[in-house]
Amino acid sequence: MTDDVMVAIDAGLRQHIGGDRAGAYATFATLWASIGPDGDPLHRVALAHHMADVCDDPAEELEWDLRALAAADSLTDSRAQEYHSSLAVRGFYPSLHLNLGEDYRKLGDLAAARDQLALARARLDALGDDDYAAGIRLAVEDLAGRLA
Repeated sequence: MTDDVMVAIDAGLRQHIGGDRAGAYATFATLWASIGPDGDPLHRVALAHHMADVCDDPAEELEWDLRALAAADSLTDSRAQEYHSSLAVRGFYPSLHLNLGEDYRKLGDLAAARDQLALARARLDALGDDDYAAGIRLAVEDLAGRLA
């Protein structure tokens, strides 16, 4: 089964990766307008997570990362696995908390950044043993270094 919204989110992500941040931002904003804050949690978590990455304003980035976390809190494994059988919601949290930690660091709220870092570290066991997990673990340690 094809999920047209996830395909559209992936298209926005490809715009971002290709260097078109403004285009990705516009794509994601249009998608959010159609999904809304009460839409499918899988769509909201993926979209908000990627939208945060194309925000130039750290406060706006934080808002989107908080939306991604809230969406993850309402997402079930069964819904995530409808999209891809390997997905487990608990595996989303290390990255979500890592991003929030970096947002708070950028905004100068070091106590909140450290709290999010601790939450990311506490959930690293949800990750497998692959390149993605290694990248998250490295990014967590990089954030720890910036907060030291």
